[in-house]
Amino acid sequence: MARSDLLLSIVRAGASGDQAALRSSVEAMVADERGKNHNILADRLQRALNAVSVTPPTRSFANSQAGRDTVLETEARQQLENLVLPLPVTRQISQLVEEQHRAELLRAHGMQPRHRVLLSGPPGNGKTSVAEAVAEALAVQFFTVRYDALVGSYLGETNTRLARLFDYARTVPCVLFFDEFDSIGKERGDVHETGEIKRVVSFLLMQIDQLPSYVVTIAATNHAELLDRAVWRRFQLRLALPQPSREALAAFLERQFALWPEDPGMQPDTLAAKLGAISFAEALEFCQTVRRQHILSLASRSLKNILREQIDLWATRVGTEEVNAARSGQATSSSKRS
Repeated sequence: MARSDLLLSIVRAGASGDQAALRSSVEAMVADERGKNHNILADRLQRALNAVSVTPPTRSFANSQAGRDTVLETEARQQLENLVLPLPVTRQISQLVEEQHRAELLRAHGMQPRHRVLLSGPPGNGKTSVAEAVAEALAVQFFTVRYDALVGSYLGETNTRLARLFDYARTVPCVLFFDEFDSIGKERGDVHETGEIKRVVSFLLMQIDQLPSYVVTIAATNHAELLDRAVWRRFQLRLALPQPSREALAAFLERQFALWPEDPGMQPDTLAAKLGAISFAEALEFCQTVRRQHILSLASRSLKNILREQIDLWATRVGTEEVNAARSGQATSSSKRS
């Protein structure tokens, strides 16, 4: 953001009494001055900023209801300790949670807690669950961005709605979750994208930069390669959630077995081997199908028999490999015809 724009943002925030906007604008100026090696000025700004109380504006003051339709508000129930995640991901998310819990200590030393996270990886492997679990651990509201309420058909309409979204998010400590972030944060150098999309991405990045640290922004993408290059540096944590290993899948299945009313007669690692390379979401759906059938049988059939039956049926399913192969074949045929 240009220095003149930052100064204007600071003046407006100060005049309106919006401490959250004031803090985010001054933080951006501190970063800008440090980037220019103006460390004395940056330190003075930081000390002045630390004297400002970090209190979100009240919803009545911010007139935030205008942006409420841009998010889906849900109660966070997922817990971090119940997730099977790669160890580095668990450690870094735990660090983020601790920094948020002890934010005032960090601010007293001129630091801010990290609050921007990018999660990437194939679908069904815990990105949404991680975002929800962070909200649960912080005991804050969980907002999922509604793209259907954001994207407008008229010039500038999407940016206006984005502004309403971020104004609403600033009013309360929360986790702001962007699922399928690549749909709105696409690479601006893509020759197929319109000028309007490029303006939206630029505005989105500016708004993310200005969010206060009590708004934890978590973006998830299945296609990290589509994201604009400037998106990556906006996020302090960039975490990969790959397809689970067989060991991770077995650990997940063991937790599911613990919820069943009787012994399934099979070890988790054996079932993991039979299910093959699948996501956590697919494994959960398989386990829930077994339970449904057991419930409907009114205990006339054992879980062991139902499990083996479902394993046989599982082998006949259409997997992602077949879908991808079919798509590849169609693409090859099309290229030959052209």
